[in-house]
Amino acid sequence: MSKTLENYKPGQIAANIADFVDADTKSLLEYKCKGISNDVLTLPGGDFVGRVFSQTDRNINVLKNLEWIYRTGRLAGTGYVSILPVDQGIEHSAGASFAPNPVYFDPENIVKLAIEGGCNAVASTLGVLGSVARKYAHKIPFLVKLNHNELLTYPSTFDQIMFSSVEQAWKMGAAAVGATVYFGSEESSRQIQEVSAAFEQAHELGLATVLWCYLRNPAFKKDGTDYHTSADLTGQANHLGVTIQADIIKQKLPENNGGYNAVAFGKTHKLVYEELTADNPVEWTRYQVANCYMGKVGLINSGGASGANDFQEAVRTAVINKRAGGMGLISGRKAFQRPMKEGALLLNAIQDVYLSKEVTVA
Repeated sequence: MSKTLENYKPGQIAANIADFVDADTKSLLEYKCKGISNDVLTLPGGDFVGRVFSQTDRNINVLKNLEWIYRTGRLAGTGYVSILPVDQGIEHSAGASFAPNPVYFDPENIVKLAIEGGCNAVASTLGVLGSVARKYAHKIPFLVKLNHNELLTYPSTFDQIMFSSVEQAWKMGAAAVGATVYFGSEESSRQIQEVSAAFEQAHELGLATVLWCYLRNPAFKKDGTDYHTSADLTGQANHLGVTIQADIIKQKLPENNGGYNAVAFGKTHKLVYEELTADNPVEWTRYQVANCYMGKVGLINSGGASGANDFQEAVRTAVINKRAGGMGLISGRKAFQRPMKEGALLLNAIQDVYLSKEVTVA
């Protein structure tokens, strides 16, 4: 990279992305998909709610809240979204999440970061968002995460359990609710039923729905390779998620493919690997998009854990998602585990990818 985060100013990547990416990301910018063509996808755009969701059974208030989300922040009117998620205080423990930057023990700073960073929405817990609802719920769309995997119970159970209700989110003025299902886990059947019922109630009350479609089963690790983020298995998780009427699907960026064949469980088809996908992260993510009703339900990929090269990795992930036909990123730790100004700049860098005319759908 020829420029660093410290030198970056909002808008620069959108103007000239080549100055801010490494050779690997440059190759992704030039990649041409060999599998599923982009002309069969429903792609994001400023008219997405009217073009897609107005044809569904969602009521007018769901459409209003979706429109509010798509019309907020630096990406307003593009059909793309940049969401700040901070539920890690439960999912990873507050100490593990906020010790690098203790100001985020204060819920107000979480919402401030989302606003300063130009996000479409802020996703967090009932407690975080409820504590500042009357001050901020009308200023930025709130996405209340309903269930969590808490890690204080010993031994750890790795189960998503309900912490709050849809009605509580509705009363605080939230625009949407979110939930996680650990597809493939022993608890997944219960979680699917709980979340399906919650999403039904959310739509009745006019709230949009976002589903974290994560895989969880030790059997998905085979011969030293972790297939929890394989394109074929995560794609099927996405397809289950849209089946229970998630309006947006959140999924981890795929890191490999062939999970079905490796674990020798479930059903797939040879054409998934011979024709629909190729050995490239854009192709793998395209398959995730295809499983979201060919893009009629937007796919947002997670930004991943904080590390040494957050800026480069965030931009790379955004490039992959956009080129695959995805709808945006939901990135938390990379942003809130650094000073607020830097965190906001990192979120802006992600958004610049979606604002860039140089980054096209492959």
